[in-house]
Amino acid sequence: MARLKRSSTILETARQRLAGLKSITPKPDFGPALDIDQYEQDINALSASLDKYNQTVSLLDQMQNALEADEAKLNDKNKRMLAATGAQYGPDSSQYEQAGGTRTSERKRPTKKKPGNG
Repeated sequence: MARLKRSSTILETARQRLAGLKSITPKPDFGPALDIDQYEQDINALSASLDKYNQTVSLLDQMQNALEADEAKLNDKNKRMLAATGAQYGPDSSQYEQAGGTRTSERKRPTKKKPGNG
């Protein structure tokens, strides 16, 4: 399942506010602490950070998919290796048990339940 990409309502609000401020006058003067150019740089910095974050999330999704595909491939090979060992040495051999299988003579046999009192 893909991870969710992020968006920022704060970023959208800032973009709208910047457009509104620029419509008042091209360079409103609110003093040195509230410079319009610095405000625009801060907006662009957050936008770049958000883009980088979302690209990293996409890369993680891609890496997870590759990892899961490799796991499935190895799991299939695990089963085939055990089956090949059973075919060559027999499913009741010690070699089959060494390869990770359960010998047929050691398998628990299902028992029929006897009707009880009640």
